[in-house]
Amino acid sequence: MALLVYVDDLVLTGNDSDLCASFKQYLNQCFHIKDLGALKFFLGIEVARNAQGLFLCQQKYALDIIDECGLLGSKPIDTPMEVNHKLAVATGASLHYATQYRQLVG
Repeated sequence: MALLVYVDDLVLTGNDSDLCASFKQYLNQCFHIKDLGALKFFLGIEVARNAQGLFLCQQKYALDIIDECGLLGSKPIDTPMEVNHKLAVATGASLHYATQYRQLVG
């Protein structure tokens, strides 16, 4: 059994369903938890299951960030700059929206 905790969100998984169920009952007695069923989203990561296993995807998280910055209508490009491009030292003014830039590249 494994328990992942992030602030007030918990993910419980294991190969013994009876043990997981009894542990959830114990947690509910101690903290009054709410069981949301099978994991679908956690920390911006979409979780999908099929016969082959679990698949993790951050498409929704990435689209939300792009939408917040007003770039949702932008066209995708395979290579954003030419290959072997030599970058020069920036001489312009600092970014006005540094937080937004950091969120996009982070």
